[in-house]
Amino acid sequence: MKIGVITDSAAYLSKTQSEKYNIDIIPIPIIWGEKTYYDLVDIGFKEFYEKLSSSKELPTTSQPAIGEIQKHIDKFVDQGYTDIIFIPISSGLSSSYNTVASLAKQEKRINIHPFDPKVTCAGQADLALLAAKLVQQNASLDLIMHDLEDLRNTLDVRFMVDNLNHLKRTGRLSNAASFVGSILRIKPILSMDVQNKGQISAIAKERQYKRAYNHIKTDFTNLTKDVPYPVHLTIFHADDQEREDEWVNDYKKSFPDVNVDQSIIGPVVGVHVGQHTISMIWGRDLDSYFDEQGKPLPKEEIHSPVLNDD
Repeated sequence: MKIGVITDSAAYLSKTQSEKYNIDIIPIPIIWGEKTYYDLVDIGFKEFYEKLSSSKELPTTSQPAIGEIQKHIDKFVDQGYTDIIFIPISSGLSSSYNTVASLAKQEKRINIHPFDPKVTCAGQADLALLAAKLVQQNASLDLIMHDLEDLRNTLDVRFMVDNLNHLKRTGRLSNAASFVGSILRIKPILSMDVQNKGQISAIAKERQYKRAYNHIKTDFTNLTKDVPYPVHLTIFHADDQEREDEWVNDYKKSFPDVNVDQSIIGPVVGVHVGQHTISMIWGRDLDSYFDEQGKPLPKEEIHSPVLNDD
């Protein structure tokens, strides 16, 4: 058995990560007027947000074309792979997962195993990294899929946007109707229902940024204080490095036992959330799926309770 891993650009894995762990990345298209850009291929992080802040015409996104997905599958077939673990952006945000699932049923040359992350950005990246690390350690397909589900059970998200209109405009806010009227006087706290449909919704409202920040920090404290596994947290931003650094420094001081990383909200996700969004995703630390020698732990030793933040 030879297993490959594919994700899409919404995971925002670095080039170093994708090369080190042999993760294939399919760029997602951005439609801007008459032009199509491919995420972090034709348009970079800074360029995108500069254009977003100045352009009168706003962009939309599209799922990768079936032909483009097929090219990536063909590459694995040509290289003698028997199986592909495919982790696209959440099915609650895109129809990519359904497309991959449909292709998996049709493909006879190689076994395709779609996995719905129910999340995007750093959470999607962690799932792809876990799959790839397990592949490198010759884990069985059964163990890999088990551990992916286990990790997803521990994931949760909180974020704040500078302007809700992007999410409302692109139809990615599941409870947008609750924000009829002025949204300028509130600071909504948003999440993704990772344990359900993988959609974005506002779960709380505060009047000030500081109060919203404290609300999120309290949520994180309450939801992680009793978990039976080490926690990995990633804080990431949409062109607001200064604010992200403030969050990171605070969380490192307040939660010294938590592994805190940083990442970005790149162009495709930025289309929907807008500039100055700050987000955080956390879950079980990937290293805890391996023993001290770096070998995968058996399924019997991995069972994380499903995170419930209701």
